Amino acid sequence: MNNFSFIPELFSAKKSFIICCFFVAAFFTKGIAQKENAYFFSVDLNEVKDDQLRVNLLVPKIKAKTIVYNIPKIVPGTYSISDFGRFITDFKAYDKKGKELVVNKLDENRWEIQKSNKLKRISYWVEDTWDTEKGNFIFEPAGTNIEEKKSFVINTFGFFGYFDDMKLIPYKLTFEKPEDFYGSTALIAEKSEPGFDTYSIDSYVDLADSPIMYNVPDTTILKVGGADVLVSVYSPNQKLTSEYVGENIAEILEAQRKYLGGTLPIKKYAFIIYLTDKPSKSGMMGALEHSYSSLYFLPEIDPKYLTQSIRDIAAHEFFHIVTPLNIHSEEIQYFDFIEPKMSKHLWMYEGVTEYFANHVQVSYGLLPPEEFIETIRTKLNQASAFNDTVPFTIMSEQVLGKYEDQYGNVYEKGALIGLCLDIRLRELSEGKYGLRNMMLDLSKVYGKSKAFKDDELFDKIVEITGFPEIRAFFTKYVEGSEPLPLKEYFAKVGFIYKEEAKINEISMGNILSGLALDKDSNFVLQEVENLDDFGKKMGYQQGDIITKINGDTLTLETARELLMGFPAEAKAGDTLTVEVLRLKEPMEEDEEETNENGEKVLVVLQEPVEVTEKTEYHIFEGMENPTEEQIKVLRSWLFAEEEE
Repeated sequence: MNNFSFIPELFSAKKSFIICCFFVAAFFTKGIAQKENAYFFSVDLNEVKDDQLRVNLLVPKIKAKTIVYNIPKIVPGTYSISDFGRFITDFKAYDKKGKELVVNKLDENRWEIQKSNKLKRISYWVEDTWDTEKGNFIFEPAGTNIEEKKSFVINTFGFFGYFDDMKLIPYKLTFEKPEDFYGSTALIAEKSEPGFDTYSIDSYVDLADSPIMYNVPDTTILKVGGADVLVSVYSPNQKLTSEYVGENIAEILEAQRKYLGGTLPIKKYAFIIYLTDKPSKSGMMGALEHSYSSLYFLPEIDPKYLTQSIRDIAAHEFFHIVTPLNIHSEEIQYFDFIEPKMSKHLWMYEGVTEYFANHVQVSYGLLPPEEFIETIRTKLNQASAFNDTVPFTIMSEQVLGKYEDQYGNVYEKGALIGLCLDIRLRELSEGKYGLRNMMLDLSKVYGKSKAFKDDELFDKIVEITGFPEIRAFFTKYVEGSEPLPLKEYFAKVGFIYKEEAKINEISMGNILSGLALDKDSNFVLQEVENLDDFGKKMGYQQGDIITKINGDTLTLETARELLMGFPAEAKAGDTLTVEVLRLKEPMEEDEEETNENGEKVLVVLQEPVEVTEKTEYHIFEGMENPTEEQIKVLRSWLFAEEEE
């Protein structure tokens, strides 16, 4: 039985008479945390000081005379060192009489407490990571945000810690909050009333997997596959609503439900979406997955431009309910938040998940096959930037050290490993069994509380699929350093694949690689190093804001048509006219060389287009006369209705 009755009294004591403070102190001596052998944490969201929040802890039973309190150095899903302990200040430990105990800070993330057998209470302040000036900026969805009276993003691992060898006992959390605030989370509150929320969590592993966002609520609930899916949005200027997001992801969630066999292995899931109208300290936007939720940090721009990005990211993050939630190794099950041992199987956790996020869309008609193939081409091009000679299992094991710069390849080559494995399974089964069947079968063997041994996974896959040929696939292309047999595998589904080919095309100056969006969604030419001869003849300059192409306004909505459509449709002799906004240059010699006010003038660039020869990479062409077997595997691969 969980007793939270004392918590509101604890919080309100500071607002009442001094005698009430003595009452609370007396209550501490009753040792409710020791009695239940649980961590009792409390945070008052109304008490913000210098962009910090105070954390109070009533400690569980501790018999040791010395013990270490830990805040994570790294957390699952980030694959980088964060050192969350550097955001903790004024760390103090007390006995039951309120006497301060000796604390030695061992390093960034650990505090050693003397006479810990007498320890009753700990308190410290937590600094906001989003606004820090400490460097080594943390990817925002993995950090913490404190905006008094506006919003609080609470990645729990940034606020709460654990004692050595005591990660697997219960946690009790209580938040005092503004009365009009709501806590968006996959956690189910044991008690929620105006001003207070209380939660009970089985262990630190589960706690660290459960972010919470507090603000005035904008929420929508979707019913999907027997689960409640919460969509919560914080949009500072009300540009995006949870209802709009819900309408736009409902279709992809329904497709995922079918893709996963009709029901979902969860009761509640939360999409927690924070939109920002400020620059990102980390320089990145995106999301962080959790077993039952995902936390998003995205720009607050026109919703119609966010829709596909949210759908794509949501599709990826939602599939993590399969892996690592239900399929994971012991390294994840017993994750060491200070000195973690990494699993060999990032090809599955992130690669297969990324593949599924795109494959589900083409399978259920949400993405045309030609766009799906274009996505594959993009991944092939992006994978070429990484070291293809490093075995993927080795890269995964050493991703925090030697191969840290190779992590991004899990979303590129990792997804391509999933694609090739899917095609191979469908070929061996004559279209009856694919990668998603394999993952569903694995989830039946394992589960949230049952982990696999890293070195046994490949043999287990052979066992459950019944295809011994698959073992050679893993030996060569995942454990080994052989490049993926793309030409051979795409031929199995009726495609001719060429790694590169010479083509003639109409050039716009080779500007695409240098274009970027500014905060106002303008297309800015930030780099001009890759301009071809025609681009130099046009006269593009670094910093040009491209506003129109052949009279049509360039926006996020028209970008694909204008930037891709013109080269495809134009012919030699046609004229390309590009209007740009450019910093005004000084008119007189005595004028300042710089334009401090940033005044821009309209410049029209115009030249007859030219046909240029270029090397195109990763070309796909459909075979003229594919065999019946190739057609069968192709249909199985791209069209889910053929399987049902």
